[in-house]
Amino acid sequence: MKDALPIDEALPEILRALRDGPSLVLEAPPGAGKTTRVPPALLGLVPGEIVVLEPRRLAVRLAARRVAQELGERVGETVGYQIRFDDVGSAKTRLRFVTEGILTRRLLGDPRLSGVSAVVLDEFHERHLQGDLALALLLRLQRTRRDLKLVVMSATLDKGPLAAHLGCPVVRSEGRRFPVAIEHLDKPDERRLGDQVAAAVRRLTAPGAAPGDVLVFLPGAAEIRFAAEACAEIARHRDLLVLPLHGELSADEQDRAVGRASRRKVVLATNVAETSVTIDGVTAVVDSGLARVPSHSAWSGLPGLQLSPVSRSSAIQRAGRAGRTAPGSALRLYTKHDFEQRPDHHPPELLRLDLAATVLELRAAGIDPDALPWLDPPPPHSVQAAHQLLRRLGALDAQGAITEIGRACARLPLHPRLARVAVEAAVRGYPRQGAQMAAALGEGEIRLRDSNATGPSDVLDLCEPESLRSASNRTRQAAGQLERALACQRPPAGPESGPKRSAAQGRDEALLISVLAGFPDRVARRRAPGSAEVLLSAGGTAQLSPSSSVREAKLLVAVDAEERRTAGRSRIQVRLASRIEPEWLLDLFPEGLHEESELVWERERVLERSRLLYGALTLEESLRPPREEDPRVGDLLLLHARFEEEPIAALRERAALVARHCPDAGLRALSDEDVTLAKRALCEGRSALAEVQGADLASALVARLGPGAARALATLAPEQVTLPGGRRVGVEYVAGQPPAARSRLQDFFGMARGPSIANGRVPLTLHLLGPNGRAQQVTQDLAGFWERHYPAVRRELMRRYPRHSWPEDGATAAPPPPPAPRKAAGKPRR
Repeated sequence: MKDALPIDEALPEILRALRDGPSLVLEAPPGAGKTTRVPPALLGLVPGEIVVLEPRRLAVRLAARRVAQELGERVGETVGYQIRFDDVGSAKTRLRFVTEGILTRRLLGDPRLSGVSAVVLDEFHERHLQGDLALALLLRLQRTRRDLKLVVMSATLDKGPLAAHLGCPVVRSEGRRFPVAIEHLDKPDERRLGDQVAAAVRRLTAPGAAPGDVLVFLPGAAEIRFAAEACAEIARHRDLLVLPLHGELSADEQDRAVGRASRRKVVLATNVAETSVTIDGVTAVVDSGLARVPSHSAWSGLPGLQLSPVSRSSAIQRAGRAGRTAPGSALRLYTKHDFEQRPDHHPPELLRLDLAATVLELRAAGIDPDALPWLDPPPPHSVQAAHQLLRRLGALDAQGAITEIGRACARLPLHPRLARVAVEAAVRGYPRQGAQMAAALGEGEIRLRDSNATGPSDVLDLCEPESLRSASNRTRQAAGQLERALACQRPPAGPESGPKRSAAQGRDEALLISVLAGFPDRVARRRAPGSAEVLLSAGGTAQLSPSSSVREAKLLVAVDAEERRTAGRSRIQVRLASRIEPEWLLDLFPEGLHEESELVWERERVLERSRLLYGALTLEESLRPPREEDPRVGDLLLLHARFEEEPIAALRERAALVARHCPDAGLRALSDEDVTLAKRALCEGRSALAEVQGADLASALVARLGPGAARALATLAPEQVTLPGGRRVGVEYVAGQPPAARSRLQDFFGMARGPSIANGRVPLTLHLLGPNGRAQQVTQDLAGFWERHYPAVRRELMRRYPRHSWPEDGATAAPPPPPAPRKAAGKPRR
């Protein structure tokens, strides 16, 4: 006789709601019995098969076994199950428990879901990507199949939005819960996690502590292994049975962990024990507060697991496992403040994971992802990124329609990158090796070579028989499944790939090309021979891991990489690489190659650089002289040419002065544009800096002012003026200052008035220098200087320079003769 469960009281209401409508939302906490009681209750309601979706393989198998036992049958009769690599059922099976991927593939392969009368989505609050996809596909199907019943069961999800989305009623069941005393750490424990678990187990199993089994929640199989080692000593002393529980164990090992035992058990479990699985006898829970949640590598895009703190709802469910059959206790290995800072729920996977596989599956089924009735629509940027990757892989064409290669990839239970690797290897005649590589990469089972080994690829060894023999059972199963799937389909052929090329290729080359086929956007080039730094086709740089055997290849594919932060700086380290050749890119991805030429400044001249690019990566580069008729050559030379600016500034001041004071001369001021155009004219037809050095820019500028400009400038704004004694003195033209001349005071003897320019309209500012070269006076009024200031200046100069002649009247005195020209240096006398 079956034990009564809280959900039993709600079964009549559930059946009544499903008779009246197609859908129902059931809210029931863990332990209510919804997983094992609701699905069999539907057997009398609907005529066909009932499919129950569970988020984990362990839950599928245990739930099917429990329901079969309660029906008095063996699994495989009325009740069956299907998970990857394991399908238990028969012609009599009407109630089938399946994992999420199994259901979505069935929905996509058989859009009518023939023979199925009801679908139950269990533990929907976990919001896995495949669960959201299944719900959207089922709602789409219900538009044409009103007879299809749909039950969505959840423990903690907000039922309002879900029921509104389905347009259905909500039935709620109260669970049977015993009180659980929860304890947090006072402060974070810095010890290793395994040591923390051992201390908690020692405390919970001490003499006088409450009886019952201990359930420890840990993030993954590795942490379970370390915790088991740490608990080994206390287990021997207290006769404890320490058992692991995670999804990679065999069915017998899982049964041993969840079943009753003759000794007190300590079950070290991942989050597979959070929901859908009841472990009888557990009265104490140790919660690490951590889990490995589905994620995807931002680098490779491949799915994986990321260590993350669990949400508050998960922590509450974990603690509740201690109160299923009796009062219990829960010890959290983190502080209460830590618990309170955590989110209520993790965001749905649909909003944070890579969608390439989902988009490919939908496109292969002829379904537009944007047209599905999603509970939470996928982010547009994620859908766009998925389409972009699938086009790069050749799985979709430019219009988003699936290609022959895309259909072949969609038939494989792999991420599209790895499916592309396997398909390309099959096309080239090596399906078994391609399946092995893809399976090992998909399961994350990579064994790097010895650190001193050198080879063409870090993934090529995965094809060797010894690698497969040493791989995990799951990897071997996956490889066999992929090989069978490849054998069942005719490999795609076309201009981009085909057996016609593989005949001349060795096995290794064919497989290296296959790796490239799955990672066309991860091409890299070694910066220099022997260097660990590589340049990426997507832009930026990365470092090859010291454990990589790809030490000599110039071009390679970065198959797997991670971003690391050291000393506050982030860098990408490539963990797995594989050699490629440039011609493979032209063969597989010609659309990714493009040629680019540009003018560059090198060795003080303009050259034309031509480059063959793949993304941001330069594959080939050459330099040659530019075409003479290219107008850009002169422009680039102009940017680097160095012209003497001081004479140009003086010339512009002279022209501006004439234009301002002698408008009748017909000259205008020189603009910045005049200077630029004159410089450009000097650079036209030239490409080297040496060709413009010493070019007469001043003459080019004067020529822009028109005929007669040079004569007008020389007359009205001369570069020099002659003093009475015959000395020629330069005229200084500086922006913002009046024109000036500077010379010794004696040179101005005999001048009653100072010199002027612009037809006498602009007097020069005179800098009257003493014998030491310092100005004794600065004036535009030379006559006034002689009359008012010279006597005092004369007295001082006579005192300081008595050997010089200082006449009383400078205005009438004879100036000294100009200095004799210097003679050229001759041979020294003997």
